[in-house]
Amino acid sequence: MKLDEAVHMWDPEPGWLNTASYGIPPEPAFEELQGALAEWRRGANGWDKWDRSTGRAREAFARLTGVASEDVAVGTSAAQVLAPVAASLPPGSRVVVPDVEQTSNLFPWLVQDLDVRTVPPADLPGAIDERTDAVAFSLVQSATGEVADAGAVVAAARAHGALVVADATQAVGWLPVDAAPFDVLAVSAYKWLMCPRGTAFCYVSPAVRDRIRPIAANWYAGEGDASYGPPLRLAKDARRFDIAAPWFSYVAAAPTLELLLEIGIGPIHDHDVGMANRFRAGLGMPPGDSAIVSVARPGAAERLAEAGIRASVRKGAARLAFHLYTTEADVDTAIAALG
Repeated sequence: MKLDEAVHMWDPEPGWLNTASYGIPPEPAFEELQGALAEWRRGANGWDKWDRSTGRAREAFARLTGVASEDVAVGTSAAQVLAPVAASLPPGSRVVVPDVEQTSNLFPWLVQDLDVRTVPPADLPGAIDERTDAVAFSLVQSATGEVADAGAVVAAARAHGALVVADATQAVGWLPVDAAPFDVLAVSAYKWLMCPRGTAFCYVSPAVRDRIRPIAANWYAGEGDASYGPPLRLAKDARRFDIAAPWFSYVAAAPTLELLLEIGIGPIHDHDVGMANRFRAGLGMPPGDSAIVSVARPGAAERLAEAGIRASVRKGAARLAFHLYTTEADVDTAIAALG
């Protein structure tokens, strides 16, 4: 399905340039969610019908990121799916993290007895050495939209035997991402993947699976019927890291991710970066490679709001995010507001 054929399935009010905060659902997802809520209200069926959406969403996410579905765990947030990884490192392990990292990929490390070192994002590959046990970084920085040199980070980590953990929350959905080169890749899906809040996915490489302790072990992560009594019987694949999924969030997630597969991330990437660069050119800024643009101009956020542009403020700068439903009119309104 071509992007221009699918975009009518979204209906945002003009001026929504804030997908880096949350994404807008397509019509099929909203309709499936309304149907499930109506069933819930009437007690029309068992929860297993809604839970089948979790399997659909897991499979779609795996296809979007080029990995096997059995290597993908489901959860509710990036911090929640990363917590077992951080908790499984030996005390005193050194973890290198960018100094502007969003705290969902920082606090899980800081709360453990670990030696966490922060460096500027551009310095990350050079900061990984023989003392590094793990590196944790975002593929796209939340505050600035900076796209990481993931290849350089992975190469440096592999050269020193360090675990590679990526947060792709601000990447998957507009940036083509192959999860396989990483040991762990976590995504909160309510932004660029446009799922409800309460949906998250985590790729766990089979090579490191047994090094991570499933600290939230529960019946949903079990093998077969694991509802009552011992012994411990967890899934052999990445499902051992699942938590019991919030049904309605995944009911809407499945059709959204399936629609993204139909459209293709390549065309979405070209559209999103094209809109971002139209905006950058209108302000006299050089072109970039990100769908997120940070503008550090006095009064920028207020002027955008007055023009009906919904954006956000991060680290003192206005942050604008351009996604598949962004129109040229949205971009031009933002340019006029700041010009």
